[in-house]
Amino acid sequence: MDSDSTFQGTSYDPVPGGSMASATVDVHGTVVAWSLGAQWLFGYLPSEAVGRPITEVFGLGGPAPIDFASYPAAWVGEVNAHARDGTPLPLQLYAHPLHGPQGIVHWYLTILDRSASQENQPPVEDPDLAHLREWTLAQSPLPVAIFNHKGQLAEMNDSMARLSGIPVQEALGKRLRELTPLPIFTEFDDLVARTLREGKLIRHEVRSQLREDSPERAWTLFFAPLKDPAGHSRGAACTAFDTSEQYWARRRLAVLNDASMRIGTTLDMTRTAEETAEVLVPQFADSAFVLLLESVFKGAEPTFAPLHDPVSLRCLVRRSTLREPLHIEGIPEPGKVARFPLNSPLGRCLSEQRSVRFRVDSAELEEWLERYPAYREIIQAAGVRSFMMLPLLVGGRPFGLILLTRRHGLAPFSKDDLLLAQDIATRAAARIDNARRYSRERSAALTLQRSLLPQRLPHNSAVEVATRYMPAGFRFGVGGDWYDVISLSGARVALVVGDVTGHGLHASATMGQLRTAVRALSDVDLVPEELLTYLDDLVIRLNTEEATYSSAEESPRPDTMPEIGATCLYAIYDPVSRRCSMARAGHPPPAVVHPDGSVEFVAMPAGPPLGVGGVPFESVEFEVSPSSLLVLYTDGLVESRTTGMDQGLEQLRAVLSQSSSSLEGVCDSVVRTLLPAGAIDDAALLVARTRALDSRKVATWDLPADPAVVGEVRAWTTRQLAAWGLEELAFTTELVVSELVTNAIRYASAPIQLRLIQDGTLICEVSDASNTAPHLRRARTFDEGGRGLFLVAQLSRRWGTRHRTNGKTIWAEQALP
Repeated sequence: MDSDSTFQGTSYDPVPGGSMASATVDVHGTVVAWSLGAQWLFGYLPSEAVGRPITEVFGLGGPAPIDFASYPAAWVGEVNAHARDGTPLPLQLYAHPLHGPQGIVHWYLTILDRSASQENQPPVEDPDLAHLREWTLAQSPLPVAIFNHKGQLAEMNDSMARLSGIPVQEALGKRLRELTPLPIFTEFDDLVARTLREGKLIRHEVRSQLREDSPERAWTLFFAPLKDPAGHSRGAACTAFDTSEQYWARRRLAVLNDASMRIGTTLDMTRTAEETAEVLVPQFADSAFVLLLESVFKGAEPTFAPLHDPVSLRCLVRRSTLREPLHIEGIPEPGKVARFPLNSPLGRCLSEQRSVRFRVDSAELEEWLERYPAYREIIQAAGVRSFMMLPLLVGGRPFGLILLTRRHGLAPFSKDDLLLAQDIATRAAARIDNARRYSRERSAALTLQRSLLPQRLPHNSAVEVATRYMPAGFRFGVGGDWYDVISLSGARVALVVGDVTGHGLHASATMGQLRTAVRALSDVDLVPEELLTYLDDLVIRLNTEEATYSSAEESPRPDTMPEIGATCLYAIYDPVSRRCSMARAGHPPPAVVHPDGSVEFVAMPAGPPLGVGGVPFESVEFEVSPSSLLVLYTDGLVESRTTGMDQGLEQLRAVLSQSSSSLEGVCDSVVRTLLPAGAIDDAALLVARTRALDSRKVATWDLPADPAVVGEVRAWTTRQLAAWGLEELAFTTELVVSELVTNAIRYASAPIQLRLIQDGTLICEVSDASNTAPHLRRARTFDEGGRGLFLVAQLSRRWGTRHRTNGKTIWAEQALP
């Protein structure tokens, strides 16, 4: 109850013109405002009164009637004032405190009645002072208790008796802790003792039950010492103010502020649900459950379709003020699925898409519990007094709910609580759904990306390979990093790493397009710089198509990016010559770990990123010792917000210089050292140990451009196959070699070279100085030529042409017996 509500509706007009005599003073009793009525009554102009003590302008001749700095509430009483000319002014004064954020800042003083100063007023007989004191204590709406010097209860009014639930006669002569076992009364006893000991007014805020059967409320208590004329404390008085409404209003605002700041700090669905529960418990409720429809949890989209009966809900989070969570059958547990009838309060909350609150003794709940007594046992076992259910909606479609409870001892949920909880549930729903959709997209992108990466690296004798792919964390999403190992003709192998800018499905899909393009271009045996040029053209065309498509749309598609950017490194290693050629398009340089353990980064032109266009790419070629390591990677491995590229490269050098003999061990060491907390951006790593093909498995013959040499070539081929123990392939190989050499002599130019390679397959290669590529055609019945390449294609497993800077090579590959 407000202290000044006693005077509500009272109006006085003591001065002419309707101006009330009033003044405003600060906590030191200094006048800060002065009305025209006060000027008329006391004779001081505002300029003369403001800044002077109130005792002086009121002519009190003594101290102020109250201590403005420490008096806790409104005050009314008689004062003997004097006008400026000394005229006595017996007045009835009302003093009302004005509160600021830090407490009382000013007092507003009003003259309620000055009839005592009017002439011809009939005398009024004052009641006995003892009666006034008795009436003040008995009739005060504020709970008041008086304690003696021993801290024992000497008197309390009816308001305090009703509040505590203790009869007055039973309480007198006892300390509070002797009256009830509640811990709060022991604390009150200590405050009484402190007041008596220090002789000072003590203000105390408390939130508790004052009776075992009463709800929890907030109180502001004033413990004031009662002193004798000598200043010794002879007792203490306690006055209680119920501030529950203000307390809960502050709590609700704090919860709402927390919700706006703390919910949705990550894109993890479960963590977002945990943040929601942390905001609500214990500030707003004593337990909170965040439940998701099982179908939505498994990946389905929320719909307007009717819910199934029973409703299956998966508990994401349960938070409670209890130290030991209740393990009662029927109470949802995190990670478990609970099923509720569609006509249950939870089912109706979802199906009707409305927030509801219940007291356990409500008629509506009682009717439902009559049909399902098992739930009554659950509620009773959990000690629930009231609960609230709030649907989680996205676009008007339900996908889950929040269940809040308050147990005995807490005030039931109110209408204001429901409005606040709905606001929080709306915020939580948007952010949980955002995290849910992100998780789904990330999972789809990750699945797509993993499906686009090589599932099984091809077996080859050129290199031994180990790889790692580390997807980015939740904050950034899956990106477009990739790696590949491609078998080429002539026992060679291509090593590829690339990185598409951006994250999500679009980046993964673009990565798939580029990886497919690289494989297609590698089939025609392009040199590294030419392959990157074609890949650059492809990215430019994709960007052009994307821009054309987007401009035709009224609004941009959310699944598209304004521009595709990518980097790539393409390397070719030949185990016969033990040489490696490579080119890069804006990609970090590869590292080479030599057999002696030394590490160097290949000095090569960086080249522009793919999609820039107009700038040529350049390749480098160098010899590689057998058992060297070629280390290819993306920038997510060596660069982060806290680590620059140069620092990351030095860390990589240090790890590789101490790497183990096992390629898997090398990959583990690199990832563990450079990404100890996981990848912030996508990172790909490819480590290849080079091998050299045994020179005894390679046979080379330089040929003159003379048709007569074809017979010798067949004989030489037969002898070489016999030396390798491949006599079974002699007939078909003679035909293949004969056709390829004949075509080179007839249509190309010298120098001409024949090379046979045994490497899991038998490879026949014929090189010449011409850049004209042959093509397969079907000869007509009476044509004398045109059947050579058709015959080669029929006898070989595969065949093809690769261009060199000084000519071309036609090759054919046969399976070994």
